[in-house]
Amino acid sequence: MFRTGSFPRGFVLACGLASAVLVPADSGAAKGFHLVYTFQDGADGAAPHDGLIKDASGNFYGTTFYGGNTQLGRGTAFKLTASGSKTLLHSFSGGTDGGLPVGLVLDSSGNLYGTTQQGGVIGGCNSNGCGVAYELAPDGTETVLYTFSGGADGAFPMGALLADGKGDFYGTTNGGGADKWGTVFELSADGTETVVHSFASGSDGLGPQAGLIADKKGNMYGTTQEGGGGCAKFGCGTVFEITPTGTETVLYAFTGGTDGGNPVAGLISDKSGNFYGTTEFGGDAGGCGGMGCGTVFKFAPGGKLTVLYTFTGGTDGGQPVGALKRDMRGNLFGTTLFWGAGYGVAFKLAPDGQERVLHSFTNGDDGAYPWGALLEDGKDGFFSTASGGGSTDFGTVFKLGK
Repeated sequence: MFRTGSFPRGFVLACGLASAVLVPADSGAAKGFHLVYTFQDGADGAAPHDGLIKDASGNFYGTTFYGGNTQLGRGTAFKLTASGSKTLLHSFSGGTDGGLPVGLVLDSSGNLYGTTQQGGVIGGCNSNGCGVAYELAPDGTETVLYTFSGGADGAFPMGALLADGKGDFYGTTNGGGADKWGTVFELSADGTETVVHSFASGSDGLGPQAGLIADKKGNMYGTTQEGGGGCAKFGCGTVFEITPTGTETVLYAFTGGTDGGNPVAGLISDKSGNFYGTTEFGGDAGGCGGMGCGTVFKFAPGGKLTVLYTFTGGTDGGQPVGALKRDMRGNLFGTTLFWGAGYGVAFKLAPDGQERVLHSFTNGDDGAYPWGALLEDGKDGFFSTASGGGSTDFGTVFKLGK
């Protein structure tokens, strides 16, 4: 389903085999950067492609895209304590339990919910399966809540689920649906799936890769990586709204020019109803192979899009694919997949548009290719993951000072 120059989740292939390394917090690769954990291949997991979530006790939870103690190594779900002790909760086989997991949400009882991009019914979707939605109990016991068929119900869920507080979830699929270009779906507590919207590949967008956010009225908002009308055949992506009754409105269609193109990450919002997000490409067409190195944007309720920052592909980084975080002062924090020292950066963007690189990844012990969003931890910093690098080349968990 990936039709542009965008890299799909899973492109960072780790190599080699070594032991997991737990590094003390005071041995960071740079000032303000602290390495928390390094993944090994095999039973430990490899290549985390999303950020972390945290429970009330300070424990972290996440997924790896590959690895696990199954023959195929189709990913893991793990728990990491504040002291750095890691527990493997589930190894995905790529079979009926799913494979290639991304994104988790946590309920008040300690149960985790997520999706996998593959697995389920083997034979569909190029024999890899079309993905599942699942629940993990605190002890790691998995229950498959829904198995996607690749038909009208959708295929390849790629973003975190959105809980509505009533036991139901909403999410997106990158493919499937009535027109095979992706869906917005509702999953009820009893496992019933309802397609809320099927993307038709035209002006309404196609191929969402991120989850949704919602306002107090139940309206949901998200992005599609393509569609919308610009950028030659498939379009450069959209920002869209879905009402509780399923009516979709395209709020903005990217042109691939100075406004950016191909948003991979989802949106965040502020109290005034403004949205903030990133585009992987667009901006300055001279960078990143002539496609542009991406942007950070603000979208106002009245429909105006403002580019807050345009990446150059230099030391400032390029090709952001993770969601942003925003603090009370209006600073935005995020990551880029590439550039900087070559392997991505973590950055801070001030309200006046000034960017400061917090860390430039070197593909050394610090990691490489940070894909996931930053998770704020109190007032002193963030936790997240790098999908490659580390002393074993299989990714890291890191803490980053502000």
